[in-house]
Amino acid sequence: MGEGFKDLKVYKMAYQCANDVFEVTKCFPKDERYSLTDQIRRSSRSVCANIAEAYRKRIYPNHFRSKISDADAECSETLVWLDFSRDCSYISKKQHKILIKRYQQIGKMLGIMIQNPKKFLPRK
Repeated sequence: MGEGFKDLKVYKMAYQCANDVFEVTKCFPKDERYSLTDQIRRSSRSVCANIAEAYRKRIYPNHFRSKISDADAECSETLVWLDFSRDCSYISKKQHKILIKRYQQIGKMLGIMIQNPKKFLPRK
């Protein structure tokens, strides 16, 4: 038997990205600790948390859709913080490009989940 939400490709990808965000933010200036650093770490981790919550509510398609929509919103927020991180020269253009591309892929997967909640109903 699988591990549920942890088996979802989108969850695995979001989890890895959140860990990558954590690693790159270790080098952010101390004066960003309670602003940009906290914001980007929180939003990137929230993508994963919302996917997990959605999976547990998948028996109710509207609740599932709502939580996946929250995950998508957090994904979009993370994209904004990545832009600020690049523009403040806290991450390289290469790091930015890689993370942006991965978060855009996550956003697309979440969009498909929002449009097709019944595909994620528990099997009987």
